[in-house]
Amino acid sequence: MDEQIMRGRVYGADHDDPDPGPKPGHAYVELVGGPLDGLFLDVTGWSRQEREEGAALTTEIGQYGPGGRALYGPRPDDPGRFDWQGDTP
Repeated sequence: MDEQIMRGRVYGADHDDPDPGPKPGHAYVELVGGPLDGLFLDVTGWSRQEREEGAALTTEIGQYGPGGRALYGPRPDDPGRFDWQGDTP
């Protein structure tokens, strides 16, 4: 696994987790921009269609506060990154 990924925090990891980084044998994409910038999203087991659709990720630090979601979609020229597309309630 890439050295940079080994140091990143995975979306959804507990704040108290002593090892919040990626786990061996899992597939990840990097979240770029928006409130979750720099986190990694575990896409292990996602189908090609699911990866093409992107994700609406719950976050308390987006435009809509607690319960809001940050929308991330795949970068066309880099399947290892999902770009922020905005927030939704």
